[in-house]
Amino acid sequence: MKNRRYHHGDLPAALLARAEQTLRERGAGALSLRELARDIGVSPAAPSRHFKAKQDLLDALARTGFERLAEAIADSQEGAGESFPERLDAAARAYVGFAVDNAALLDLMFSVKHCPEASEALGATAHRWSERLLELISYGQRRGEVREGPLERVALPLFAGLHGYAGLSVSGMLPPQVAEHGLDDVIASLLRGCEPD
Repeated sequence: MKNRRYHHGDLPAALLARAEQTLRERGAGALSLRELARDIGVSPAAPSRHFKAKQDLLDALARTGFERLAEAIADSQEGAGESFPERLDAAARAYVGFAVDNAALLDLMFSVKHCPEASEALGATAHRWSERLLELISYGQRRGEVREGPLERVALPLFAGLHGYAGLSVSGMLPPQVAEHGLDDVIASLLRGCEPD
C-alpha cells in the first residue's frame, strides 16, 4: 500500500483547484474530500485540517467564484468609457463571459449561498459582485442616464436579463443566428429599460 504524504505546499488552494475541475467534469455530486485527497496525493485526513466537512469545501469554492466574478466585473470597468451604456456593456459582457466559462461553478455559487448551512463569510462575499452592479446603476442615475428609483428595483431586470441569457447560452438553446448578436440585443434591451422616464 502506497503511503500518501500529509503535507502539501498549499493544500487549500490545491483542493479548491481540483474541486473546481471535478465540478466541471462530473458535477457537484461527485465532490468528495476523500477523493480530492487521493487525486492530489495527500492522506485522506489531510483535507480535514482546512475543510471539516463537504459543506465547508462548497462554501470555499462558491466564495472564490464570487470573488472572481466581482473581480471580472471590476476589471471590465477599466477603460470602458465614461457613459453608463459603455460601462453597462462592459459589465454585462464580463458577467456573461464568466457565466459561460464557469457554468458549473456559477450554478454551485448561487445554489450553495442559499443553503441553510452556508457560512456568513459566503453571504458577505456573494454580495460583492451585485454591489458592483448597484454601484454602476447609481453612477448612471447620478449622470442622469438611468431612471430614478430604488437601486434594487432597477437592477433586478438587468440581472434577470443577463443571468437568463447566460443560462440560454450555456444550455446550447440559442440558435447560431441568434447567438451571434444575442448579447448585443439583450444589452440594448436592458439599456432601453434603464432609460430615464
